[in-house]
Amino acid sequence: MSGSSAVSGAAPCRFAHYFAICGIDTETGLEPDELAALYQWLEADRQGRDPDTAATGENFEQSPLKRTFKSKVLARYPQNVEWNPFDQDAVNMLCMPKGLSFRTQADQRDPQFHSFIITKEDGSRTYGFVHTFYEEVTSPQICSAMHTLYQMHNAESTPSSSSSSSSSSMDSLASSLDEADSPTSSSSSSRRAGGYDSSRDTLYVSKALCLITPMPFMHACRRFLSQLHRAVTADTAPPLPLESYVHNILYEVPLPAPGRSLKFHGVYEPIVCQRPGLGELQLADFPLAEAFTLLGAENLVQVFTCTLLEMQILLYSHDYQRLMTVAEGITTLLFPFQWQHVYVPILPASLLHFLDAPVPYLMGLQSKEGADRSKLELPQEANLCFVDIDNHYIELPEDFPQFPNKTELIQELSEVLLSFGLSANTGAPPRTRTSPSSAPGSTPSTPGRERKTVALRQLEDDGRNGNLAVEELAVLQLLQGNATLERLQALTKRTGVTVARVDALRAGVKAQSTEGQGGRTAAEEEELRNAKLNVQLREVFASRFTTMFADYEAFVIQSAPDLESWLTNREQMHNFDKASFLSDQPEPYLPFLSHFIETQMFATFIDNKIMSQWEEKEPLIRVFDARIDKARLYNVRAPSHRSSSYQRCSILKESAQAIEQRLMKIDHTAIHPHLLDMKIGQGKYTQGFFPKLQADVLNTGPTNNKWSHRTATAQRKKDRHRQQTEHLALDNDLKEQGCLVLQNSMAFWEWDKASPPPIKPPKKSASASCLKYMQEARSLGKNLRQPKLSDLSPAVIAQTNWKFVEGLLKECRMKTKRMLVEKMGREAVELGHGDANITGLEENTLIASLCDLLERIWSHGLQVKQGKSALWSHLLHYQAREEKLDQSESPVSQVPERRKSDSFIAMPSLRVSLIQDMRHIQSMSEIKTDVGRARAWIRLSLEKKLLSQHLKQLLSRQALTKKLYKRYAFLRCEEEKEQFLFHLLSLNAVDYFCFTSVFTTIVIPYRVVIIPIKKLSNAMTTSNPWVCASGELGDSGIMQIPKNVLEMTFDCQNLGKLTTVQLGHDNAGLLAKWLVDCVMVRNEITGHTYRFPCGRWLGKGVDDGSLERVLIGELVVPSGEEDSGRGCRTPPLQRSPSQSRRISITSLSGRGYKPTSAQIQEAIGESVNNIIKHFHKPEKERGSLTVLLCGENSLVAALEQFFNHGFKSARLFQKTVFVWDFVEKAVAYMESADQMGDLQETAEPLGMTCQSLCHYVNSINSTPRNIGKDGKFQLLVCLGARDRLLPQWLPLLVECPLILRMYEDTALLRDRSTVNTLIGVLETIHDFPITLEASLVKGIDL
Repeated sequence: MSGSSAVSGAAPCRFAHYFAICGIDTETGLEPDELAALYQWLEADRQGRDPDTAATGENFEQSPLKRTFKSKVLARYPQNVEWNPFDQDAVNMLCMPKGLSFRTQADQRDPQFHSFIITKEDGSRTYGFVHTFYEEVTSPQICSAMHTLYQMHNAESTPSSSSSSSSSSMDSLASSLDEADSPTSSSSSSRRAGGYDSSRDTLYVSKALCLITPMPFMHACRRFLSQLHRAVTADTAPPLPLESYVHNILYEVPLPAPGRSLKFHGVYEPIVCQRPGLGELQLADFPLAEAFTLLGAENLVQVFTCTLLEMQILLYSHDYQRLMTVAEGITTLLFPFQWQHVYVPILPASLLHFLDAPVPYLMGLQSKEGADRSKLELPQEANLCFVDIDNHYIELPEDFPQFPNKTELIQELSEVLLSFGLSANTGAPPRTRTSPSSAPGSTPSTPGRERKTVALRQLEDDGRNGNLAVEELAVLQLLQGNATLERLQALTKRTGVTVARVDALRAGVKAQSTEGQGGRTAAEEEELRNAKLNVQLREVFASRFTTMFADYEAFVIQSAPDLESWLTNREQMHNFDKASFLSDQPEPYLPFLSHFIETQMFATFIDNKIMSQWEEKEPLIRVFDARIDKARLYNVRAPSHRSSSYQRCSILKESAQAIEQRLMKIDHTAIHPHLLDMKIGQGKYTQGFFPKLQADVLNTGPTNNKWSHRTATAQRKKDRHRQQTEHLALDNDLKEQGCLVLQNSMAFWEWDKASPPPIKPPKKSASASCLKYMQEARSLGKNLRQPKLSDLSPAVIAQTNWKFVEGLLKECRMKTKRMLVEKMGREAVELGHGDANITGLEENTLIASLCDLLERIWSHGLQVKQGKSALWSHLLHYQAREEKLDQSESPVSQVPERRKSDSFIAMPSLRVSLIQDMRHIQSMSEIKTDVGRARAWIRLSLEKKLLSQHLKQLLSRQALTKKLYKRYAFLRCEEEKEQFLFHLLSLNAVDYFCFTSVFTTIVIPYRVVIIPIKKLSNAMTTSNPWVCASGELGDSGIMQIPKNVLEMTFDCQNLGKLTTVQLGHDNAGLLAKWLVDCVMVRNEITGHTYRFPCGRWLGKGVDDGSLERVLIGELVVPSGEEDSGRGCRTPPLQRSPSQSRRISITSLSGRGYKPTSAQIQEAIGESVNNIIKHFHKPEKERGSLTVLLCGENSLVAALEQFFNHGFKSARLFQKTVFVWDFVEKAVAYMESADQMGDLQETAEPLGMTCQSLCHYVNSINSTPRNIGKDGKFQLLVCLGARDRLLPQWLPLLVECPLILRMYEDTALLRDRSTVNTLIGVLETIHDFPITLEASLVKGIDL
């Protein structure tokens, strides 16, 4: 080890850290895989069998060649590297995720390549590159052991022993993965017939060569390992012993410097790699072209969107390298953001239970050849994006927002691919989750045939073979061979029109025809092409983010004076002004952006940005900010930049040129492999067998080579730079491990033994406090990004699940708090919680994320997976059980029937019933899936303020919960469950309309109750009454009320929040007059009850003679709310004018309350103010304008008071006179004056105004509606406000001589200065577009 420490100075700059060999250990022989045994133990525990019996004993049902046997790391060089300790278990498991694989001479034995990634505790990554090949088994013990296993298997495999398959989700997952392992059906059938016989067959076993590197130089490592393997299988020995090449890559090949290229030597050919400069996108060597070819551009963009929104993403393929290519491809496209959650591109078969994790993840699962997707049961699918790479299709979560300008983005990506001769349309169209019945249709019934066509299509459409997609080549040949088309094209060229697609095709073909030129080998050409395509595709995505977040810095809230105080108060601080940011974005972007700015990756990005004011900028932010600055420089940004028009990437050419220049001109060539100081006879090997290398020469680096001397000073510089970058990485770790724990973190793959202590950093420099904080976080949190692969005892797994439970509870607390703070508006701001306004969009985002959280809680620790939604499945079980109990009980226990006598006193109460709410959802034909039903049920319960109560009732059936969930499930942790329900209970403090406002097309039953004032009027009327309810989404139309009935129900398409009710009758019969106190209307699904106060007569010759009235509604607070802890609420809506005001105005009792002139003026100012405020709110947050025009304290009410001030309304022995009477007489006077020519001399505009007033009043009088005099006055005010005529009409009424006879001298209407002030106030609402509800202006013809 002394030698390895000697080279530690040069270490961080070494190209590769370890070379390892994995395979079978001939000394220990065939060992069943312990992890597989652990997995069986977990399954037995899940199903309630005795786990110990399951773990012991061989699995005789499975063919021995398919069983999992333990592989081992046979050798590694060097033994250890201090800055990157060797993780033996992880490397072994990821080199051979399925354990050892055995074959006979009848099977395919092609070498395979795959890569893997190990994410360390501090979030840093190490990459592994693996070349797997088959080597003949020479050990007679192993051959005879396999022979014996086959004999036992044949003896056991009688038909009677086949046991019924369990419905456990993990079991079915395992079985679907274990099907049809063999690559060809013919060989598997021959094996089934003969199996393995040591006297007849040759046995082969897999062996893996692995390079572990700090950076993902995938192409270079792949070529080095394949050359190394070729040297063993070749007929002639390689030029030097194998140790020379391994020693060279471990100790003598440096990492290329940023912005430089490097050439080093393999066994047969030189290998070139390059590294991007500091201002470029970071290194990504996995071929994006392959990811696009496998999925198609549209599918890839959809998966990319799911990743940005931090959903659960499961990649599925039989090829490990494909899993890695797609996973790395998607995560590199996220620039400048980084995936913050569980990231396991290759999930070893023994770790399938990690799919149960109730957190966002990006995992890759290996499928067996021929396995059917429909048999793959996953623990949770409500929020899952399932990517079937081999069959080119994806399944998306139900409702997630599309990426902005998706169509244009796909178009631009397709053009980039086409310019390299690749088609972008490979993938099948994405599927959204559907109900189980339609799922089997998603996978072809004959996977074999499907696979053949897929393979054929890949061969045709394979850029690697230098082919264009067949169709494109054919098109080009057609164009080139057709004289007419050629002439047409020449003509278009002369007229300046370019045929873009043809040019692109030609460029693609030309690009390929020139391959192999310029002295480069085909492999180098391929690498250059891949690198250029990679960078161009990534630039297209990076340019989208540069455009979308060009102004992000303006919305970052820098509130802390120093890093220390920022770290201490991180959880309480708002660090991004989300509301203002969203209000600045184009409308089409909002659905996506409102979700995205709630994610962990965005929060971490903003945290890093804030920390960059005290620390060196994180590389990603540095590059991103530089791009935004450059964009500003070239394009002096005007406000028009906020348009949603698509901006194409402008630097595609130069980004590709930078790479080409680096690869054409090599900056550095590493030392050639050379003979090492080995003893004579060492380094020999047998052809076809990879030898055991000489450890003594490979465990120590060179002490005196030219490279180490030459680069000593550069090395010291690099070390200093590394310390800085480490320090930088430390800040990231700090945020990842510490602040994420403080934030709404969902990175729960940490197994710390205690909760972090409250952080109080010492009063040192910012970096010192950072350091201490980091060390604390490190000592507590073991592993953040990836499950630790070494210790997987049941105790550790239980500990993991406990972390999940704590994390889910914490996330619930954060989400409910956020929802409350956003909803409580102004009160929240006063309490110091940031901005007041919440858009309907943002509210929807928060509720959607609550639905997602509940789905994850309900799918944690499920015994058996049923349906896509775990919550809905639980509800269905509960419903079935309750209905069974109901049937078994006597049917007498119904709701007590109401007495007829109180039917008209108030609305009968609505029974609270979880089952009833489920039935409402089940009857909604618009919702097709279980996930959709669960979300609708959550929204309905939230709107009814019953979510916590319903879930408590659901979980109170403990026998059912025990049957459905394992011991460690969240729903079986009593204390956490109580706290969770308590957090949900807090949401009852605010009003949500999240069900009513989303399901706008459903039919809803409404109940109407009319409450008369019995003391002064008949309870019933002989006339035929009717009612019409209106809401934000429409109206019910006129409905006749059956005679002598004061209560009725009707079904109608969702009206939204109710605003007005029109009530009237036809004045028939002797008892036609009717004094109504109010009308009550209730939505029978959500339980929302609205009260529409009236307090007026309906009838001819009484009150103002009205036969119909428009009433303004208010939402009623349920009476029991205060008791059930639902007392504090958002303020209520305004309502129609109260009875007392109406009666005082109409002088029903002349002794009513009379407001003073000052109060009247104040009321007018207040009502106009409210209308102006209404229009200054964002459109989605405005309430009802009708309420502000006609409700209590409205404009109409205030003007009525103004006109009634000093009005001589009561006459002795005569009918009461109304303000409308004065308006009618004034109009009659004007018309007669006009006929006599008195108005001829008046100014033209005044004459026009006079005509307009007469026209409006006559139209109102001639309406077929039977509205009374006060109703007509209300209508005139509303129409005057809408058409901006009120201030012009007032002088006409004031000038009219009738005013002297009908008003007292002290009346406000006769005070010129007051009237002029009123005109000024009314003119202020001219700037706003007032629209009137249909119920107000029905029947008016202007």
